[in-house]
Amino acid sequence: MKAEHINPFISATIGVISTMAFVKPVPGKPFLKKDNKAIGDVSAIVGMTGPSHATFSISFQKQAILAIVSGMFGETIESLNDEVAEAAGELANMISGQARKELETTGVVYDGAIPTVASGENHELKHITDGPKIAVPFSVADSTFTLELSFES
Repeated sequence: MKAEHINPFISATIGVISTMAFVKPVPGKPFLKKDNKAIGDVSAIVGMTGPSHATFSISFQKQAILAIVSGMFGETIESLNDEVAEAAGELANMISGQARKELETTGVVYDGAIPTVASGENHELKHITDGPKIAVPFSVADSTFTLELSFES
């Protein structure tokens, strides 16, 4: 997996969340993820097709998604509910779209599917690819969320 495929997703994550929620996420060090366990309480995953099959997911710890959605809605949201889950899916859709648009400028074109959202403790994210899963943690509002990318080898 090439850095030029990962960097657009990092940039898009920072841009979308900063613009939509008025909080700036700070990326951490990428790492290779070896299991399917979600790192958060609410996750969205987007399948992509193009030069290869790929998936993008974003998994939010409870406090991170509540802070982000509170910023988006302009009011304090204190519990996970259907609106929060829908917002996570919409964020994944916007991040995926913006990242794919940036990739397209380099000649790499991917189409994205509608995000699937999962929530609850210990849920799993099954990437549809056989490639490695690269995870990038982000800090926001004294909490974390993680994006994962997997491109078919």
